[in-house]
Amino acid sequence: MKTPKRILPLIEDGLVDEVLSQLMSGKEATVYTVRCGDEIRCAKVYKEASKRSFKKAVQYQEGRKVRNSRRARAIEKGSKFGRKQQEETWQNAEVDALFRLADAGVRVPQPYGCFDGVLLMDLITDDEGNVAPRLNDVSMSAEQAREDHAEVMQDVARMLSVGIVHGDLSEFNVLVDDYGPVIIDLPQAVDAAANNNAEAMLTRDIDNMTDYYAQFAPDLADTQYAKEIWALYEEGLLEGDTVLTGQVEEDDHIADVDSVMAEIKAILADEQERKERLNSEVIDLADNSEFDK
Repeated sequence: MKTPKRILPLIEDGLVDEVLSQLMSGKEATVYTVRCGDEIRCAKVYKEASKRSFKKAVQYQEGRKVRNSRRARAIEKGSKFGRKQQEETWQNAEVDALFRLADAGVRVPQPYGCFDGVLLMDLITDDEGNVAPRLNDVSMSAEQAREDHAEVMQDVARMLSVGIVHGDLSEFNVLVDDYGPVIIDLPQAVDAAANNNAEAMLTRDIDNMTDYYAQFAPDLADTQYAKEIWALYEEGLLEGDTVLTGQVEEDDHIADVDSVMAEIKAILADEQERKERLNSEVIDLADNSEFDK
């Protein structure tokens, strides 16, 4: 096929030998299969911001740090240079996340680098070399659904253990090879410690995955992985190999509202008494001052 313009520099630099086919075109990128020596890989070509349809980008960019102060100022001003830097920050977020997650044992495509808006990474295939299907195209038994759901929940926990929330996880962003689910598409990945929306995004990611697998194993709808995983994270107890149960202990303790209200009233009464005492002292001082005259 004709080589896309954005991939030409990679061919000239010897990073890619040949473009084989277009694999898919999504809301933020077009993905091609390419030959790199003896390997068949993916080349993800990011679309320009004006052509992307990804919504609420600002929500995902919260907490992303730009080390260079000049770049940070340019991004804030929205200049042409700043928009270019913002695009690079958006694109690099995915390759950075992929490297960190691969190191953490999360099943993601192995990245090789991002070059001028083109991300090179492994092509996920089955044992026969066919491109792995997306999860939304896969049917399974209840037993398989429970097994794969547990693996995805463990990977979500592994992600959070290194401070990352996917932010857009669904059956459309998971591939299934012969060994199970593989999480893809991470340009919107957020820093859990720096983004105020992280808990809500984690919950949405887990709910999306649970709703899908629950079609095949309805009992999964009763699991509470989001609460469990976030609670472990907040307590500093979440690690890559933390054993998850999908359940949390609910606090059945009934609050003693009467005692709380009585304590509040006592505090207010003490404060009122303090103010009256201060007012009385001020009046006495004023009277003494008049007497001295």
